[in-house]
Amino acid sequence: MGSNPGLMLRKVITSLTPQYHKLRDKSIFILLLATSFFIRFPFFFRDYIDRDESTFILMGQSWVDGYLPYVELWDLKPPVTYLFFASSIYVFGKSFLAIRFLGTILVATTAFFTYRIGKELHSIKLGLWVAMACIALQSLFGSLQGVMSEHICMAFFMPGLYLLIKQKKVLWTGLAGIFMGLAIMAKLNMAYAVLLLGAYLTYHYIKQREFDKGIQFSFLFGSGIIIIILLTLLPYFISGNTEVWWKSVVLAPLEYTDARRYSLVKMAPTFLLLGLFFYYLWKKKLLDFRSTTVQILVIAILGVLFSFFKGGRINSHYLIQLHPILIILVGMAISKIPIFQKFDYRPYLFFLMLVLPLESYFEYYSIVKNKMERNTYFNGEGFTVPQYLVGANMDTQNILFLGYHIGYWILDVKPPTKAATHPSNICRDELFRFYDNPRSSSLQELQYILEEVQPKVIVVRKNRLVFDKKEVEENEYVDAYLEKYYTVFATIDKAEILQRLH
Repeated sequence: MGSNPGLMLRKVITSLTPQYHKLRDKSIFILLLATSFFIRFPFFFRDYIDRDESTFILMGQSWVDGYLPYVELWDLKPPVTYLFFASSIYVFGKSFLAIRFLGTILVATTAFFTYRIGKELHSIKLGLWVAMACIALQSLFGSLQGVMSEHICMAFFMPGLYLLIKQKKVLWTGLAGIFMGLAIMAKLNMAYAVLLLGAYLTYHYIKQREFDKGIQFSFLFGSGIIIIILLTLLPYFISGNTEVWWKSVVLAPLEYTDARRYSLVKMAPTFLLLGLFFYYLWKKKLLDFRSTTVQILVIAILGVLFSFFKGGRINSHYLIQLHPILIILVGMAISKIPIFQKFDYRPYLFFLMLVLPLESYFEYYSIVKNKMERNTYFNGEGFTVPQYLVGANMDTQNILFLGYHIGYWILDVKPPTKAATHPSNICRDELFRFYDNPRSSSLQELQYILEEVQPKVIVVRKNRLVFDKKEVEENEYVDAYLEKYYTVFATIDKAEILQRLH
């Protein structure tokens, strides 16, 4: 008898399908961690995936060197983001592998609590698959393979959200508040979602005439949040730098959101699409919006969306804050659609799981190729440029990275000024006053760096503008100055190394 390939494939897939009722939370966490590791592992060897990650590493290293965030170097994120990187560097040293592996644990943790909420709302099966989708949405489709502040934030927010949904005793809300405080101090815009959740649940108790529980909840939840905020302030208070914390953690982000807004037209598609999605769910009765748990998730989503609106922009990595919550409701809605209840989707899901991590497959190929050609798995100009500079005995003490600024970390040197911690910060002159920068404009800052500090070596991205194209005046000044006073000493991959003429 001839064999039927389709039938054989279906049998294989059926044998691989887990018996959901036998799965335990410990096994599921291990599965999620293994999946996260498989997808993200080849990116462990990149110099950087997103430039923000390089800045976080520099800020973390400065903390390890004995300088609180915002004192020696400066960037816009709250302290818990830098604490993550400082902790990794302090324990494991200068290790990209450690940072990226700890980031993998963050992603698995977020996915695990996405699973727990999905399990609480519906079933183990739904919880597992939305958790797997959560991993993909935090790890693929753009510059998400590095460790972003959003990854850190959601690894705290989702456990806090789970405790708010699952808590049987009001006392658990204190722990939920601590998680939410950590989320806020990793990514400040989450304060809107947390405040909305707190207000909603307080109202929920009042509506049920449980006034005592409402008061206890508000006190414990708020106390947990405030404790974390005060703990981040404490080292600044002890060292007499309270004003530095206040200006950098609170005032600067508020100024930034007002100064760097996108037009409403740019943000409209996201809000419109989600509005239509929720209208469809309501119209087709695919979700029970009377459920308190569903309402909590919707409130959290609205809080995140409001933070996007208030911040005036939606970058692709911002969506990491939205996807873990939203994917639960998407999974629940899909499970109610009749065609998915009768249709055997497993072969298609199996195929999707195979092809989805294409970026990872390409990166696995890339690191193997790099190993064969250069005898190292580590790749990118952040590695090759410092290696060349050291080999050529060039001056690496007075250096300016206008691209690939992770090179500062590799060479164990500091950026020439606070504003140069992240190259784009040089053009954010509206923030200078919050860290007492002696210069008041981006052009003055550039003139100081180039004309007074006079870096012996400058690294730029080949055939790329130094700053965003909207920074016309700054780009024109830098291009003219570099052409007059610097020459291209070497081209390494996509980087140009410029040496000062005199």
